[in-house]
Amino acid sequence: MFLLKRFKFKKSINKIDEFIVDEDQLKIFCELASAQKSIGLDIEGNGFYRYPERVCLIQVSINDRPFIIDPLQFDDLTSLGEIFNNSKITKIVHAGDYDIRSLSRDYNFTFNNVFDTSIAAAFLGSGRLGLDAVLKEHLNVEVSKDKRLQRSDWTIRPLSAEAITYAANDVRYLVNAMETMSDKLNSLGRFQWVQEEFKRLSAVKYEAKDEEVAFLNVKGSRDIEGQNLAVLRKLYQFREDEAISKDRPPFKVISDSILVAIARNPQGNFDDIKGIGWWGRPEPSSRLKKVIKQGLEAPPVTRPKKKDNERQRLSNKQRERANVRLRSLKVWRKGIGDELKLDPSILWPTSSLNRLSRFPNDFEVEMENPEVRLWQQKEFGESLKIMIDKDSG
Repeated sequence: MFLLKRFKFKKSINKIDEFIVDEDQLKIFCELASAQKSIGLDIEGNGFYRYPERVCLIQVSINDRPFIIDPLQFDDLTSLGEIFNNSKITKIVHAGDYDIRSLSRDYNFTFNNVFDTSIAAAFLGSGRLGLDAVLKEHLNVEVSKDKRLQRSDWTIRPLSAEAITYAANDVRYLVNAMETMSDKLNSLGRFQWVQEEFKRLSAVKYEAKDEEVAFLNVKGSRDIEGQNLAVLRKLYQFREDEAISKDRPPFKVISDSILVAIARNPQGNFDDIKGIGWWGRPEPSSRLKKVIKQGLEAPPVTRPKKKDNERQRLSNKQRERANVRLRSLKVWRKGIGDELKLDPSILWPTSSLNRLSRFPNDFEVEMENPEVRLWQQKEFGESLKIMIDKDSG
């Protein structure tokens, strides 16, 4: 029998959850988790309040029993990472891309053998894919998802009993959900389909943004060029430095819309910028003006152009024919979706249909594109080929 320090909460808490805050507890927990065939997994981060973002809670369930690990109390979580990488243990997540990327970012964790209940629900034809909706549909379990708690600053300690219960409920039913949904997927002959999707999810890794070109992705700035783009780059770098020094997300320092407004008219009056707020005051605005001056004195910036591929050029007639073919291919895909009661978008990538509509003779080449899954080729490749040949004849 193992013993962990317990938190005692208000009477409204239905179940006392294990909260892991020291090395001895973590060691005992990892020994227990390592002996399981499957565990539920979720995290809570602080990206809405802090910068850079970091993982603030790691929730793991064994059967229907949730454990909450406080990563802020540990310097080394290698033993936990070994469990996540263990191919003999299924890690059950819900919409787990964010969780896996975050754990990759903060701890360089890698994953093997993942089951995502959101993906499973999509392949079962569920119309709503939120955790609460999925649990209600497939387990008839009701879990309240309070948006207020979802947007909490999970850095703050001590956590309230309400917050801990919220976090625990994110993993409490995942093992049961996987078992139920796996049976349904097998009965429909779709388990191999989701297995390929899960393998792709397992391979997800965090990729840091390229600081040299990140400013080009500021929302609403695509048409900004030259000297104005040089100003935007300086403003972006200034905001990034401010965000790090203040430990606040960049969007809470200066919004993209304000950066763009200033870059478009760098010598304009700040009073004319909607939402300028605090940055319109004398001292902050003088700091911004220094940054603007640096941008105006810097060499103009040329936005990188997309590679001009001669092969991608189509005449007006060819483009018109491609549009007709694309509509036909989408009708084909929707027909299958209606028959299987599935969202058509999961049956074949839209980007692939776009390419095939333009270059229908490249079918074999398209089958080698990594966007196209093996299960899609096996189930629908022949039908798609017939459709393209018929439409191109």
